[in-house]
Amino acid sequence: MKYDVLVLGSGPGGYVAAIRAAQLGFKTAVVEREALGGICLNWGCIPTKALLKSANVFDYINHASDYGIKIGKSDVDFGGMIGRSRDVADGMSKGVQFLMKKNKIDVIMGDGNVKPGKKIEVKDKDGKTKTYEADHVIISTGARAKELPNVKIDGEKIIEYRKAMSMEKQPKKMVVMGSGAIGCEFAYFYNAIGTEVTVVEYLDNIVPREDEEVSKQLGRTFKKNGIKIMTGSSVEKVETSSKGCKVHVKTKKGEETIDCDVVLSAVGVTPNTEKIGLEDVGIETEKGFIKVDETYKTNIAGYYAIGDCVPGPALAHVASAEGILCVENIKGMDVEPIDYNNVPSCTYCSPEVASVGMTEAEAKEEGYDLKIGKFPYSASGKAKAAGHSDGFVKLIFDAKYGELLGGHMIGANVTEMVAELVSIRKLETTGHEIIKTIHPHPTMSEAIMEAAAAAYDEVIHL
Repeated sequence: MKYDVLVLGSGPGGYVAAIRAAQLGFKTAVVEREALGGICLNWGCIPTKALLKSANVFDYINHASDYGIKIGKSDVDFGGMIGRSRDVADGMSKGVQFLMKKNKIDVIMGDGNVKPGKKIEVKDKDGKTKTYEADHVIISTGARAKELPNVKIDGEKIIEYRKAMSMEKQPKKMVVMGSGAIGCEFAYFYNAIGTEVTVVEYLDNIVPREDEEVSKQLGRTFKKNGIKIMTGSSVEKVETSSKGCKVHVKTKKGEETIDCDVVLSAVGVTPNTEKIGLEDVGIETEKGFIKVDETYKTNIAGYYAIGDCVPGPALAHVASAEGILCVENIKGMDVEPIDYNNVPSCTYCSPEVASVGMTEAEAKEEGYDLKIGKFPYSASGKAKAAGHSDGFVKLIFDAKYGELLGGHMIGANVTEMVAELVSIRKLETTGHEIIKTIHPHPTMSEAIMEAAAAAYDEVIHL
């Protein structure tokens, strides 16, 4: 079989690249070994948000009296939560199947390996192999949970995110290693439904890539909600038995031992680039990631790579953008390289965290003269009315030109609001223009306008 474009992997990079290729008139096929949609739709972005929504609803019910509503005692149906999450994921995967048919994209199920001559060899579930050829091969094999050498994932006592969203029984006690987006989202979910959660973070703050003020605010909220936070600490060893785990944690004050039912390893991801034929083709890698140029070409003509298997942020929206750019470049369209400094980051715990651009520390390190505005949710009428006054919006401007260098938010709905900041940075909008842009009242998004006004000493509601 000969195609114009052949995509290995159908995650948010691969299936989006395939659809865009089909839209542009290419005869296209996708090779997938497990389920259409990849990790994002089946085990990542979508099902985790379904679990988090269940936790949100349970939290609302338990605080119904705060809203003037009286209800009886509520209980967690853990199996029901897991079941709903799987149903949502299955529905989204079927949606991708529909999109494949709609765009006349062939779906080839099986384990794929790239071969010289712009070919992919696919082994199906029966062990039979078939080779497919294309003018252009796009590798989009994604990534998996990273495993620390001293804490091996066994899938029972020491688990990764896939198991964390499909356990048969809710653990009474859990230790979460790592406090990035995955670690914090699961820490919030399990704490909200009654599990005793401890978060162990090697660096000095949780969500360590975020602005320090945001990190500290989330840490305070987590502690208030009963999550134990151990920063500047590392898991040295985990002893497992039929009864549970003994987690040996090295802290600044010495070693501490924690007893728990399960340990969740959330210390990052590793690219899926082993045993897919890269060496046979001669495609170069660095630290496991496939080396590409700004249009996602590898060092071998006709082979491209996008998403979590290449260097850059391991985010679904980044993979999708890379896939579109890659295919449009193949078509000969005039493409603009992705600005990785303007990629939004979101963490969907409660309160939510969202950001784009430089942190305050990074901007100072770059030597900018700054104007910084901060508006608390406690002064937002909509946030107070919604019962979500925990959080703030912080904007960092270049004092000389008024450019928005970075935006950092923590609070309800901020993952929906961050797109405004991405657009502002893309369009090179100034602080004064943000202030003069009328925002609807009452909304949480008003906090963006108010934070900009605060940076220029024009804030009204503080």
